[in-house]
Amino acid sequence: MKTLITRILACAIPLFTLLCLAMYWYAKDILDYKQQPLTLAEPISFTVEPGMSLVKLTRQLEEQGLITDSWKTRFLVKLEPKLGQIKTGLYQILPNDKLVDFVTRVTRGEEVSFSVTLIEGQTIKEWIPTLQKLPHMKFESDVFVKVLEANGDNSGLPEGKFFPETYHYRADEDMFSMLQRSYNMMQQHLDKAWQQRDPDLKLSTPYELLIIASIIEKETAQNSERDWVSAVFNNRLKKGMRLQTDPTIIYGMGDRYKGNITRKDILEKTAFNTYRINGLPPTPIAAPSKASLYAAANPAKVDYLYFVSRNDGSHVFSKTLKEHNRAVNQYQRNRK
Repeated sequence: MKTLITRILACAIPLFTLLCLAMYWYAKDILDYKQQPLTLAEPISFTVEPGMSLVKLTRQLEEQGLITDSWKTRFLVKLEPKLGQIKTGLYQILPNDKLVDFVTRVTRGEEVSFSVTLIEGQTIKEWIPTLQKLPHMKFESDVFVKVLEANGDNSGLPEGKFFPETYHYRADEDMFSMLQRSYNMMQQHLDKAWQQRDPDLKLSTPYELLIIASIIEKETAQNSERDWVSAVFNNRLKKGMRLQTDPTIIYGMGDRYKGNITRKDILEKTAFNTYRINGLPPTPIAAPSKASLYAAANPAKVDYLYFVSRNDGSHVFSKTLKEHNRAVNQYQRNRK
């Protein structure tokens, strides 16, 4: 009896060893499979559709000539179940990626990200050509108004109400949701600026603050000047003087503006021409930056009433019309 048991054990031990070796080589082969490089010279996009499994994903990669032996995926998922938890979306396959690198990004949901910059100081009309060309995002002409309506604003006047910033989006995001973020950001900054406004500010509502901020944005790109420009407008409003700011003429002219303002343009009475109307124009004339919003809320403590461009991006500020006319003669009328 002992002899039989000894013989059985003598046979079983080699068989067990062979089985262990076979399992080792099986596992090594599958794990080596996931380390294979994807053969491509430049980045390409890959869409993981709803309901797609990792098996189908790797089969498609093999059909595109990027990997081999996709049949091994069934065994790979058994060894590493977490690799089978892929997420839908648009992904990028990069040169020098190994199969495991790409699959890991897909399991983490690290989709391709796109970006668009809505430039401060521009109008919605100027933003539209950029929005129309965005990849993986459909543009609808009434999308700005739809965002307003979704937030209880039925004015139909979106100008200035969307914050200029760089926005990142994924292929499955629509323009409405991206512009909703822009609208929310503007509301947050506008509300904060209004809450922190100077008590001496000659404005009645946050919307009036938004209008002034848009004019400041168009008048100067110098951060050091924004609160001085704001002070000029605030001082004029307190004295009942017209704002007399050129950007409002330009906005009121629309497509008729060709780069120059004539005396006829200054005398033309439009809803926006602050040389001809009292107080503020009816809407913002551009998208103000955060800096212009806070400058509008907190004018500098100066008594300037005028400013004129030096033609280098900066301005000369004056307290009296006589000083202002002298600066105009120096920097504008005698300009060659």
